[in-house]
Amino acid sequence: MHKLSDNMRGAVYMMFAMAGYVFNDAMMKLVVGDVSLYQAIFIRGIVVTTLLGLFAWSKGYFADFRKNFSKPLALRIGGEVGGVIFFLTALINMPIANITAILQVLPLAVTLAAAMFLGEPVGWRRYVAISIGFIGVLIIVRPGSEGFTIYAVMALVAVGFVVIRDLATRRLPPRTPSILVGFYTALAVTIMSLLVLPFQPWKPVSVESISLLSAAGFFVLFGSIFSVMTMRVGEVGFVSPFRYTILIWAIILGIVVFGDYPDIYTIIGSTIVVVTGIYTFYREHRAAR
Repeated sequence: MHKLSDNMRGAVYMMFAMAGYVFNDAMMKLVVGDVSLYQAIFIRGIVVTTLLGLFAWSKGYFADFRKNFSKPLALRIGGEVGGVIFFLTALINMPIANITAILQVLPLAVTLAAAMFLGEPVGWRRYVAISIGFIGVLIIVRPGSEGFTIYAVMALVAVGFVVIRDLATRRLPPRTPSILVGFYTALAVTIMSLLVLPFQPWKPVSVESISLLSAAGFFVLFGSIFSVMTMRVGEVGFVSPFRYTILIWAIILGIVVFGDYPDIYTIIGSTIVVVTGIYTFYREHRAAR
């Protein structure tokens, strides 16, 4: 690995990160049914929060709570909580490839929102690419068709919450450690699920379910760690398009684990979203240079 250039290492790390995230999704989709959704979120949250908390404590990040906690962090946490609720609800009711494809419009949505609310410059070419990308999403969800359900809407709402999360992340003070951001976010999601649990039927948790949820927590951390490593070794414009390898993982897992084969509309829509996303990354990279 050390013989590769920084950009190539960044690309490999990005592919590892995307694999971690989609394997987490698969674990969660597998276990929900044996346990309730909020049980699954809570148990996974315990794993993730404990590991992140121990690491943050070992680094002394909890020494100054007031200094590290800020309004952008609170807004980011709110976006993450909303995104988790709507995304996982959609995930357990949709093919994993379909919802993964819908979420790939996220970079386009963030670019558009950053231009609208943060005043970041976006040229007409990127506006055209963003518009075409959203058309790709419409092809995937197909409003008005029999395949269009409330869960497709929930997936789009999840994108909206994640846009809020990412815009808030851009406003985080540089002094705030990334591990601490991850810990507070995971803690908030875990507390949210704990508050909902009394209103949900508690199902017996088997050893298999605990194993799957522990694996889900591991894969979330795996993806997060490699995401950070990606941004530290490679140029953003070069490595960012490799995030779309998550679609390959999602299609493979959808077929092998769940027996879900993507239809022609999902393939066409996904292709449009990926192409426009890569073009947007390219234009952003050129503008930055």
